[in-house]
Amino acid sequence: MQLVESCLAAYGWEGLSLAGVLLVLLCVQLYHYLFVCGRIPGYKNDRRPEVLDAEPPVSVVVPMFSEDYGFIEERLPLILAQSYPDFEVVIVYVGQDGDFYEDLVRLKASFPQVTTTKILLDPRFPISRKMALNVGIKSAHYECMVFTSTDACPQTDRWLSLMAKGFRRGEIVLSYCGIERTKGLANYLMRTWRMMHAADWLARAVQRRPYRGTLHNFGFTKRIYFGANGFTHLNMNIGEDDLFLQKVMTPDNVSVILSPRATLREKSWGGMRWWMSQLRYYGSSFRFYPRRVRTGIEQELLSRTLFFAVALCMLAVMPPELKIAAGVLLAVRYGVVAWVVRRIARRLGEEGMVGAYFLYDLSEPLWTLVLRLRLMRRDDRVWR
Repeated sequence: MQLVESCLAAYGWEGLSLAGVLLVLLCVQLYHYLFVCGRIPGYKNDRRPEVLDAEPPVSVVVPMFSEDYGFIEERLPLILAQSYPDFEVVIVYVGQDGDFYEDLVRLKASFPQVTTTKILLDPRFPISRKMALNVGIKSAHYECMVFTSTDACPQTDRWLSLMAKGFRRGEIVLSYCGIERTKGLANYLMRTWRMMHAADWLARAVQRRPYRGTLHNFGFTKRIYFGANGFTHLNMNIGEDDLFLQKVMTPDNVSVILSPRATLREKSWGGMRWWMSQLRYYGSSFRFYPRRVRTGIEQELLSRTLFFAVALCMLAVMPPELKIAAGVLLAVRYGVVAWVVRRIARRLGEEGMVGAYFLYDLSEPLWTLVLRLRLMRRDDRVWR
């Protein structure tokens, strides 16, 4: 009691209350990084029971919405060069260019594993990615299917073999796709945002609480797809990698592949304006997530924002001893976070993430606020 009275006399109820709140928020933060995201570096998918006794043949389905010669010449060869004995690549071309489609068809002469189908593009009846995927799924010859995009490319020739291995332990396979590395702070922030947001849903999937994947690098079986009568939310052009998966995912049918060799890279088509437009477009599905999922996602960001706010308040107005304590707690948190982020980055095949991580750590709350304000306005690109 005497110690409490001495502390009250020295720092007042305000100082002790701020210190207590800061400690609680630190515990919430450490729990998230050490016991939620911290499971990613040491995760082993072979702990899940097997549902198949061998790696199955796989169909890789790629929707194409433009005459993308960059994909044909640069990224498709990396898919075709996968060291896996039994796979096909199903390209669904949505367009009007007959010559380009003939070029795609002729690929089969050199690469027998390529199957091409076409959806005629009519401006009066826009074709969504879900519609293209539906055609690709029906055109695929194999039960197990992996989905990617023309903007993404494998980093190694082991990508498909690892994804196929995932089907041995689940009918839904999730993996990671990062952003290509270029120069500049904007690219660093985009890469870090992608990695840390992916770390959240990957960590939940590891904990058998999956809620989404990434449209550039995931897979499921035909039984899953047709058992659910196809994609959900057909009035939206998005949702195949989250809203649909939320309908079909269970704690026991999801297999998670975490390896630098299974990582894809998405091509960056611009700077922060392009990135925010992408986040607004795909983020429009967030409001339809189950409440427990939305709460879990927002908990870390809210606790981090409050932690920084309380620490700043203590550094600004509290006596020297409490200022030192706040500084120490900030340093402890950042040390733990940087250590965990470095381990996650190594597991996902990312490089150069830790050095400037504090910039992302401090700026993300403001960045998210801007995004939430933009999401309040209807994005006409989302709705059909």
